Amino acid sequence: MRIDLHAHSNASDGTDSPAELVRNAVAAGLDVVALTDHDTTAGWAEAADALHGTALTLVPGAELSCRVEGISMHMLAYLFDPEEPAFARERELVRTDRVRRAQAVVERCRALGAPITWEQVLRIAGRGAVGRPHVASALVEAGVVADVDSAFSKEWLANGGRADVPKRETDPAEAVALVRGAGGVTVFAHPGASKRGRTVSEATIADLAAAGLTGLEVDHLDHDEETRARLRGLAAELGLLVTGSSDYHGSRKTVRLGADTTDPAAYEALVGLATGAKPITG
Repeated sequence: MRIDLHAHSNASDGTDSPAELVRNAVAAGLDVVALTDHDTTAGWAEAADALHGTALTLVPGAELSCRVEGISMHMLAYLFDPEEPAFARERELVRTDRVRRAQAVVERCRALGAPITWEQVLRIAGRGAVGRPHVASALVEAGVVADVDSAFSKEWLANGGRADVPKRETDPAEAVALVRGAGGVTVFAHPGASKRGRTVSEATIADLAAAGLTGLEVDHLDHDEETRARLRGLAAELGLLVTGSSDYHGSRKTVRLGADTTDPAAYEALVGLATGAKPITG
């Protein structure tokens, strides 16, 4: 089985519609794909409808914006009840603040001389939850930077960069508790991605494991072989599952679906621990 547990649609900052993501996952030879848009479940229904006539299994999920010890991090949540009130409310608060932040980032970019507008960013975002990747695309359109990756530099949008603005982010231990309360399971996304900025300590990961974290996303484009080996050892020490995924964003990034995958045994263990929702098949 080929299992990719981290992919985005245009319900957040990917470029594929949820239905296109499903079709592309089938074309990539995947057996299972997780839809993990940022802080939203808006793409679940369309992706599920697109499964008809395919052998693909969809894992409904989300990628949560978190912060601990002053460090931004992402938490993958899978197979939770999207209607559970406490978790639904927290996702709504984070999404609302994403809009405020994106508007402020646009204003900072303009103050720095970038000829972009809020209307342009909204057009790029479409129906998706607006965020920095949409601002990055606007900077590319305006000829300010060569590509989206170049926009995430200290000159522009990187954490702590000239145009960066803080946003609401959930404490990760609270996020773990909220997801568990909604019957889901959690995996710390790309925990060793040091090129994105500071990473959390192994002691913090141990604390999250004690709080109920289920796994670590080890096999990821942003992890070199040394980092993967270290994280694999840490997962074994803490009794955490190991996952792998592409973190696919469509044409916004060059990574392809299935670039890294999850072992079927780890996938089955994740599914077995979840009570809030089940994988969806055509």
